Amino acid sequence: MKTRQRLGQIFGPLLLAALLVLGLLLAPLKLGRLSQTTLQEAAVSLSSNVFKGQKIKQQALEAGYVPFMGSSELSRMDPLHPSVLAAKYQRSYRPLLIGAAGTQSLIHFLMLQSMGSALKNKKVVFIISPQWFTPQGQQPAAFSFYYSPLETITWLQHATNTAADRYAARRLLAMPASTSNKFITDATLRIAAGQSLTTQQRFGLRLSQKVLQNEDALFSRFRLKNNLTKIKHGEQQLPDKATLTQLDHFARKQGAANTTNNRFGIDNKFYRQRLSHGRLTELKGQQKAFDYRQSPEYGDFQLLLSQFAKWHIQVQFVIPPVNQRWANYTQLSMPMIHATDQKIKYQLRQQGFTHILDMTDDGNQPYFMQDTIHLGWRGWLRVDQTVAPFLTEPQAQPHYQLQSHFFSRQWQQDKTGGQQ
Repeated sequence: MKTRQRLGQIFGPLLLAALLVLGLLLAPLKLGRLSQTTLQEAAVSLSSNVFKGQKIKQQALEAGYVPFMGSSELSRMDPLHPSVLAAKYQRSYRPLLIGAAGTQSLIHFLMLQSMGSALKNKKVVFIISPQWFTPQGQQPAAFSFYYSPLETITWLQHATNTAADRYAARRLLAMPASTSNKFITDATLRIAAGQSLTTQQRFGLRLSQKVLQNEDALFSRFRLKNNLTKIKHGEQQLPDKATLTQLDHFARKQGAANTTNNRFGIDNKFYRQRLSHGRLTELKGQQKAFDYRQSPEYGDFQLLLSQFAKWHIQVQFVIPPVNQRWANYTQLSMPMIHATDQKIKYQLRQQGFTHILDMTDDGNQPYFMQDTIHLGWRGWLRVDQTVAPFLTEPQAQPHYQLQSHFFSRQWQQDKTGGQQ
């Protein structure tokens, strides 16, 4: 047998398979819509493929789900969690949980690109944590885990020579994950320089986008973390009908039953797994030098606000507290926390973002926190008192007045927070 024939027999099937796969990924796929069960699972899964994908989020928005954006606090699914309350009491909305440990403003900005027009003129709940505002800001490793080329390409196709897009491009170029693809990197460099993309770049981006969209349509519904059982278990514990007073009584009972092994009001399981066995002694006084007043996160936060304003999104911001007893133990400065809180609120209010639930002073209330920094039983109930009316009642159309000053390093490093 000739060498050419042998090579054909060996590599021919491989080449054919590769062509078939490429054809599948480039074809205009029209897969059926996701089932209601799949959407319910995805909405509370907090899975990375939901965060980085497009199809599930867009169909969830079309079905009336409301994005609840944040980070690790969303995974604290006790019976007073927003997803449990909305399901149990048949609210007109269902939360679409978007966030996990490490998701901060920059990665949320990219994530918004995958929602597109489905989110315009809609409502969003956004939990902004003071702990994001470290001197380093967004950690590259966490950014890498949640980074989505599909979302980046979507942004690049619509980017123009604005302060927000130039800032976004510079921040992306500082993250190793977003520079791993030379094609995307070159396009991002042009946006950072205030230049338009070339015709060749736009064609290449459209081609890449089609491949990634088909991958998302084919595979995004798989590997969903099953948190729906937690939600249903929480529903079973709640009374069928309840006043706010009754729910608060229930939350206190839940908190009391789950914080019996420590003096900090921390959930028993969290304390046992994270803080016991000598770890507690090591952490005493360890947060004395923490400072959230100076951070590149303020610029990234402004990028997120710019996207909200661009799409006329009404946002209910939630600023959670820290566990006061734990802060006292670790010597975390409460004056610093209050200054951080004031700086965040100043940046919001100066630009027309007025729906702010500030719970900074509530960290010493009993059963308000589940652990050291995350909301628990009565904390979630307090959130519900503000969020439910915001989502179910008409709100005045916001008038945003964006200020590019908030992108500046001067603002990022300003300790006064505009309170001179």
